[in-house]
Amino acid sequence: MPDTAALPETVRKPHFAEFVALIASLMALGALGIDSMLPALPVIGADLNVQVENHLQWIVSSYFLGMGFGQLCFGILSDWLGRKPVLIGGVLVYVVFGLIAAASQNFAILLVLRLFQGFAVATTGVVTRSIIRDLYSGPQMAKVMSISFVVFLLVPILAPSIGQLVLLVWPWRAIFLLMSVMGIITILWTWLRLPETIAPADRHRPDLAHLRRVAFFVITEPSSIFYAFAIMSLTGGLLAYVSLMPQIFGEIFHRPNLMAGIFAACAGTMGLTSVLNASLVERLGIKRISHSALTGYLVITAIHLAWAWSGRETILSFAILQALTMGLMSLSTSNFSAVAMEKVGHVAGTAASLQGVITTVGAAFVAGFIGNGWTGHIYWLPMAALFCGLIAYSLIAIAEKGKLYRNS
Repeated sequence: MPDTAALPETVRKPHFAEFVALIASLMALGALGIDSMLPALPVIGADLNVQVENHLQWIVSSYFLGMGFGQLCFGILSDWLGRKPVLIGGVLVYVVFGLIAAASQNFAILLVLRLFQGFAVATTGVVTRSIIRDLYSGPQMAKVMSISFVVFLLVPILAPSIGQLVLLVWPWRAIFLLMSVMGIITILWTWLRLPETIAPADRHRPDLAHLRRVAFFVITEPSSIFYAFAIMSLTGGLLAYVSLMPQIFGEIFHRPNLMAGIFAACAGTMGLTSVLNASLVERLGIKRISHSALTGYLVITAIHLAWAWSGRETILSFAILQALTMGLMSLSTSNFSAVAMEKVGHVAGTAASLQGVITTVGAAFVAGFIGNGWTGHIYWLPMAALFCGLIAYSLIAIAEKGKLYRNS
């Protein structure tokens, strides 16, 4: 049950279903800024005279990089000023930069705008995690995150198709206008319905001494730091897949029109595993589920690598194996996030920020490394995913001192 003893009475509203929907909608703004852009990358490249096709991946990577750095700022501010004003302020800046990006005429300037847009939308990730941690802990927290993730996944499932539909009628700049409209809607919803979840007595001004103490605690607590790095590795592999989608379907399969549908189907498995997790996590335990899912991830990516290396990859085999990879990745990381936050609840906002910087900025660099290595061979993607999974498995084994698969 929610731990509301030390919080204002108003924190108990809105009702659970609306709370989950609102949190998911806020979280989805970040995904909208990535997935709706995918169909537009070739069009943007042609319009802004981008000579090297691999450079188009930076439109995604720069945004994700900004999200990572933004989490440090907004988490600390939310511990001082409160969750709600920081959340609304960040989304408002996201809206403004979306409007400016819609008018951009230069690729380099667009990348800078995307960096700042990602920085602003970071508030929807770190502050929502802090809000959930304010109210829940343990398996209940993992359950809320899983249910929110199911609703949140509607955006990555639908966003590429929405992006394609927009391009049928308007230029690519209209996609940025769509982001801004959705931002305005969530601002109004948050302002009207979301209560403040951190009590005034629990707030504290940001100071370097406090940040050093929290940072030291976060990086020396094994469940915090090792699980955060594991999330970083797996997320980097996923982000590389997202960035490479236009090139995979254009260069390898020569069916760019199928990208949105297959992307949606693959993302749909992430929703299914989140539903499964929400129903099982309280009975089986966070670690048993997530560790088993990570093992399954390694098996599937190894099979995918062998299949692709043999030259038998088809668009059907790619969709099936990638869907399984994404589902198992989701089942792992959603629970890893709960484990990473479990022992840092007393400094949830700042801790979530520091973990967010590690996972998001690190993932952007991992994805950039994978993307730059792309030479048109389909086996490169599952090989990179397998390598990321092996790194994550090693980190979790260190954190758990080799005692994986136990109930918790």
